[in-house]
Amino acid sequence: MPAVERNEAMRKNNALEIWKDGGVVINGWLHNPSSFSAEMMAHHDYDCLTIDLQHGMIDFQVAVTMLQAISTASPTPLARVPHNDPAIIMKLLDAGAYGIICPFVNTREECERFVGACRYPPHGYRSNGPHRAVLYSGGGWSDYTEHANEMIAAIAMIESSEGLENVDAILSVEGLNAVLIGTTDLAFSLGCSTTFGDIDPQVRDAIEVIMATAKKYGCKVGTISPDGLGAKRAVQNGFDMVTPGTETSIMQAAVAGQIEIVRAGLNRA
Repeated sequence: MPAVERNEAMRKNNALEIWKDGGVVINGWLHNPSSFSAEMMAHHDYDCLTIDLQHGMIDFQVAVTMLQAISTASPTPLARVPHNDPAIIMKLLDAGAYGIICPFVNTREECERFVGACRYPPHGYRSNGPHRAVLYSGGGWSDYTEHANEMIAAIAMIESSEGLENVDAILSVEGLNAVLIGTTDLAFSLGCSTTFGDIDPQVRDAIEVIMATAKKYGCKVGTISPDGLGAKRAVQNGFDMVTPGTETSIMQAAVAGQIEIVRAGLNRA
């Protein structure tokens, strides 16, 4: 029986390719611990899909099945980890995540710890064992380990007054690709309202500081919006990565809308 031919060209990371061309990444967000939900979302026109292990109802084993489901279509799989913990970061990368979003990065040292876990030596300290990542990447083991450092997206979240104070030091860390602004937690930390819509001036000013600093270091900036209109405004405001709601918020809005239609008809009757 002939040997199976392997494609030695590693699968591209949509986010990094789009950013390289100066474009905006449209990201989907997954809270539900469901491979079927992930698969359905993957067959829509997202550039990336983020599996949320921080605030989603998802553990590592379910995340693996969701990564497998996403691989049936074109969006690049990302994962938000619960904490800046090298163990879970490396496990998700080995399972095939092509990027990690890390919450509450507050200092340069924390950012270096995060980015280092995403990179093989000499640029980091990631351990070598990408068993499923090799299957997803489409190349061989050596192909993956040779190119993973340039193909994995490291995205830090700034979402506290401490992170804001250290924003210049954080975003100057070599190997950091992007920052995701955690607007509501940032508002909490600054003692402001946590609404998605009418953002307090102090929070808006903080966002502008983060965006200006990111531009200074060539770092991309992302945000999460409640819906497509919010994401559209974010694009107009200069964000490089937008998330038009999560699958749970989209489902809740759709269900509420359909029930409202039916109940309005009952009231007229």
